Amino acid sequence: MSLDLKRAASEPITSVDMLVTGFRSAEKPHGALRLGLEHEKLLFPVGGDSPVPYEGTSGVGALLGRLAPDGYVPFRETPESPIIALQQAQGAATISLEPGGQFELSGSPFVTAREAHAENLAHLAQVKAAAGELGLRLVTLGYRLTGTTGSMPWMPKTRYLVMRRTLPERGRLALNMMLMTATGQVSLDWTDEADCVRKTVVVARLAPIMNALYANSPLVEGKPSGYMSFRNRVWDEVDPTRCGYLPAFFDGSFSYRAYVEWAMDAPLLFLRRQGQYLHPKLTFRQLLKDGFEGQPADLDDWTDHLSTLFPEVRLKKVLEVRGADCGTAGMTGALAALWRGILYDTTALDEAERLLPKLTYTEHLAFHDTARREGLEGRLGSQELYRLAEEMVGIARRGLQRLDAADAPLLDPLAEVAASKRSPAAVLLEAWAKDPRPETVLRLATV
Repeated sequence: MSLDLKRAASEPITSVDMLVTGFRSAEKPHGALRLGLEHEKLLFPVGGDSPVPYEGTSGVGALLGRLAPDGYVPFRETPESPIIALQQAQGAATISLEPGGQFELSGSPFVTAREAHAENLAHLAQVKAAAGELGLRLVTLGYRLTGTTGSMPWMPKTRYLVMRRTLPERGRLALNMMLMTATGQVSLDWTDEADCVRKTVVVARLAPIMNALYANSPLVEGKPSGYMSFRNRVWDEVDPTRCGYLPAFFDGSFSYRAYVEWAMDAPLLFLRRQGQYLHPKLTFRQLLKDGFEGQPADLDDWTDHLSTLFPEVRLKKVLEVRGADCGTAGMTGALAALWRGILYDTTALDEAERLLPKLTYTEHLAFHDTARREGLEGRLGSQELYRLAEEMVGIARRGLQRLDAADAPLLDPLAEVAASKRSPAAVLLEAWAKDPRPETVLRLATV
């Protein structure tokens, strides 16, 4: 992840082929494939549902400060700035903040899902203990169940202050995405372009099933939203040029170049120059053609731009699976096991490609909407989503048994959810119906 270090000019971009080559340079031999987890958590006061500001003796900044001595190096944008992240002194993990104070672990790359899960468990134990000392708690929900964007604090990170101005120009719910949502993600590798294309398309096609399995955000502003995953619904109104699905995922035309061409037509959210965040009204394609204030686009500009794109499956130097609501530690470990089992075993990848009928882009969007509205109780035609979820988890389990059987037990929480025929959100709604107070749900979702 980028921590927004001040940058000098990097290599100028002289052709679109350079951008395509960037994805090719990320290819790895099969024996070097790794995966990594990202897990965002919401912070609440113990016994309350108000947002937690950065400032104060029980604020987000104080929590970062309390964790810093435990093997981390604090990161500040300038020597005088507040701490906005912690980098592991001996390792690759980073603790960072999303705009509304969501507390995120960006984990280290590992061979196995169980290693990534163990790192996340250790992180959660460490943060839970430090948060408890400050009267705070960690909550695993996909969306804040109370409050509005106007009531939320902003974390003191320059990039977010710029995006606070620029992104709402693109979509009505952009601030909701930044301030109110939390997710779990897994990053994976590919061996060559054909492998990248295959994996990306499979993840995109199966993403609605995963969303139904992980749907965990049914409540908004203190009442049911009509969606099992309102977090996922928010993305519809963030920026249509940089979110959702690429049509190329579904018509057989996806490639490195297809992703580059799509990315170049998204507007810049910011441009870093001389330690400043600027907002030229340009797409990346226009920046590449004309430059900005006499300077050509460079590869660091492209790296920044890729980090501001939010499709359901994102390519950078890794393939990021982005469609899951924040869930428990067990569900997050299962996310790593699910995609390792499906994407890193050839037979499982074959089976995954056959799991669903080939849908058009329009048909897939309808399927996606059903999954986030109805969760595992929805259908794709005559097929019940919970049964498709059971089959998907079964494919992953068989893949892991061939690949690395010790990872397979991590899938047990997902198998239990699928067998229950109910998304996690349905359990929250049932508890809410019996006792419609925020604390009812927060207790269920507290780490």
